[in-house]
Amino acid sequence: MLPQLPPGFRFGTSTASYQIEGAAVEDGRGPSIWDTFAAQPGRVSDGSSGAVACDHYHRYAEDVELMKRLGADGYRLSLSWPRIQPTGSGPPNEKGLDFYDRLIDTLLEAGVKPMVTLYHWDLPQALEDDGGWLNRATIDCFAEYAAIAGERYADRVEHWIPVNEPNVVTMLGYSLGMHAPGRTLMFDALPVAHHLLVGHGRAAIALRAAGATSIGCANNHAPMWPASDDEADVGATKLFDAIWNGMYVEPMLLGRYPADLAPLLEDVIADGDLATIRQPLDFYGVNYYNPMKIGAAPEDAEMPFEFRELVGYPTTDFGWPVVPDALREWLITLRARYRAALPPIMITESGCSYAMGPDENGVVDDQPRIDYLDAHLRAVATAIERGVDVRGYYAWSLMDNFEWAEGYTQRFGLVHVDYETQVRTPKKSFEWYAQVIASQSKDD
Repeated sequence: MLPQLPPGFRFGTSTASYQIEGAAVEDGRGPSIWDTFAAQPGRVSDGSSGAVACDHYHRYAEDVELMKRLGADGYRLSLSWPRIQPTGSGPPNEKGLDFYDRLIDTLLEAGVKPMVTLYHWDLPQALEDDGGWLNRATIDCFAEYAAIAGERYADRVEHWIPVNEPNVVTMLGYSLGMHAPGRTLMFDALPVAHHLLVGHGRAAIALRAAGATSIGCANNHAPMWPASDDEADVGATKLFDAIWNGMYVEPMLLGRYPADLAPLLEDVIADGDLATIRQPLDFYGVNYYNPMKIGAAPEDAEMPFEFRELVGYPTTDFGWPVVPDALREWLITLRARYRAALPPIMITESGCSYAMGPDENGVVDDQPRIDYLDAHLRAVATAIERGVDVRGYYAWSLMDNFEWAEGYTQRFGLVHVDYETQVRTPKKSFEWYAQVIASQSKDD
């Protein structure tokens, strides 16, 4: 079994609203950028959308029962902004608010404490029509939405996260066009990063005013490994490390941008922005999947860096390398870089895609996922032994779901979902995780 993690260590699972809820046109929900993006031919690999997804909107009680059976004491969910404010501003949609009331109350009755993300990528389409996160006015709308959510749920939600993975939103959504809204602005997407960060700060202020007691973040981080010792490769790696990691952690914890990037952001920073971004955080959320290998790009390339294949490691069905020790490396690096400025850490996402389905006996034997989770929890345990304050691990994901631009082709869940029948089948990894949680809690 795993080494013993500290008393009170939180074991959880994570999901996101657009990936699981479905009910895209029910009870007053407005369209999001992902509804629009998925409707465009060629955007999603299998031509699917989250219109039905896992039908969690109607089946949430069954899904909470699964969490209770798992023994997980934490669940990271996201609110659908267009379900609460169909156009991203104005009076809230009571039916949307009521849904999350029911979900949160059901979680608490099952002994599962909610960690709520306000923005997990489903921007109301009406705001995107006005410029989306390129438009500074979106920050004000986000703060208003945060105030509505805080006022309604702060008395029952344990932890809050304003924005999930602002770096992924900026790069895949606005820079490279691989995610909604599908813009290809390259370096001109940098204002998006700044507006998301100011939005994070404004939302944190609104949540605190509403009585929220624990606010953090969920930043996607990866150790950056240069392709060689060559000066050009090392320089390209440092630049991409600043773009992917530093541009988000430094403003949140230190109130400044990395020196190499600060000049590129001068025109979009207003007075007081950096102080707004640097709100006190009760935990620092790390979403970890794999390290990245970076090399210098040819002189005529659009970007000065390029991604190189990381060889010598097994890969998931997504093609991502499985490198548990890089999680330990990142946690130790984060502590070394930021020391007293770094609050306690939560692993807010960590997981893997493997496609195994039920066999003739209805058993989903996903041993590679068990190996993955075991190795990554061991990496966390090692980091804790080295003095890093890690308080929890939220596995991605509770169940198979709509995997963004990959549609339903990638399965990250502890629970298998048959999308035709909506039958849930806990996988062997689910039973393994349940045993881990039970064995750890006994010794608390």
